[in-house]
Amino acid sequence: MTIPTEPVIEPAPAPAPEPGVTSDDRLWVVLCFLLTPILPLVTLFLENKKDRPFIKYHTVPTLILGVVEGIVVAILSWIPVVQCIVPFIYIINIIYALKANKGVNTDIPVITNFAKAQGWQ
Repeated sequence: MTIPTEPVIEPAPAPAPEPGVTSDDRLWVVLCFLLTPILPLVTLFLENKKDRPFIKYHTVPTLILGVVEGIVVAILSWIPVVQCIVPFIYIINIIYALKANKGVNTDIPVITNFAKAQGWQ
């Protein structure tokens, strides 16, 4: 009599980095996520940065994310009970920055699709 064994489930492989993504590109995208909306604006004016595909893919969505977060924080900071939770909104930026640091295009759920639909990316 044999003892049935459970099938071995292998973890999904990590997504491969985009070809041609340099460490400089990853650094700029991470800084765009962390210092939004100021650094994405600066990146849009730098000729050598805005033409890089990886940076170009993330610049406008991070700019939109920063503006939306600023509006949400401004509204929620007027509610006394919620005021202490407001700084935790920026954890979203840290999570996306860590994903982008792997060299993979990071999609922000609604914002990236909106930017693509407008032709801003």
